Amino acid sequence: MQATANGTSVSTRVRSVPRLAAMATFAALALAAAANGNAQNGSRSSVTVDKPDFSGVWEGAARGAPNPRAAGVSPSAGGGPGSQTAPPLKPEFVAAYQAELKRLADAEQRGEPITSQGTMCLPQGMPGMMLAIFPMEVIQTRGQVTIIEEAFTQVRRIYIGEEPPKVADAEPGFYGHSGAKWDGETLVVDTVGIKTNVLYRSVPHSEEMRIHERMRVLDADHWEDQVTVTDPTYLTGPWSWTLTYQRRPGYKMYEYVCEDNREFADPVTGAQRLRFKDPADKK
Repeated sequence: MQATANGTSVSTRVRSVPRLAAMATFAALALAAAANGNAQNGSRSSVTVDKPDFSGVWEGAARGAPNPRAAGVSPSAGGGPGSQTAPPLKPEFVAAYQAELKRLADAEQRGEPITSQGTMCLPQGMPGMMLAIFPMEVIQTRGQVTIIEEAFTQVRRIYIGEEPPKVADAEPGFYGHSGAKWDGETLVVDTVGIKTNVLYRSVPHSEEMRIHERMRVLDADHWEDQVTVTDPTYLTGPWSWTLTYQRRPGYKMYEYVCEDNREFADPVTGAQRLRFKDPADKK
């Protein structure tokens, strides 16, 4: 007991809370905090339930583009079945497009290839990255599918249950903004906001280009992506192709960083050039 200023006495004994009761209280608080956190994070906290799972490491199941450099990738890259499909360009753009393809082909034949996005250490972006010229990893969680292409360490995020932004509000990027929804067993993806200098097969496009995809699992080791591109400025109608992927069991993704690049574009011709170090340069 301890005397107070007014002469009364109070107990100085500390009352202990039983250990089990304290643990129960702590557990209840932890559960409440976790529930609150999950609510704030939406539905992206766990693996998708009762839907096809695209998770795994995959590679393109078909190869054979006649001119893969036209897709802005390395000469050794396969183009996939979509590369065989001619773009439905409006008549006023056909001549310029054919002239560009001829310029690229002639330069290849001379052994003086024109600079590509790969030469400049730039990622392929969309839809080129979906060719999976190197293996790609798909990570599927509730509310999101993340696609990581080994080439240039490209990362694309698809948000399930969300619509992509309006074109006028979409910040242009290499991969754009992808929203998706389930149509039965098929994941339907819409993408907007691709930079106008990110070209697939050298085909021009406007800011209003949209990429529509229907992704579905075929079996345990294969899935396909039905791609349709629309653009009211350059195309007369939809431009479509289908890409198929096969599983690479046991494959571990490698780091792919484009560093110490010595290739550059000739400022006059645009041809691919290689920069050599002067032996006299000691730096």
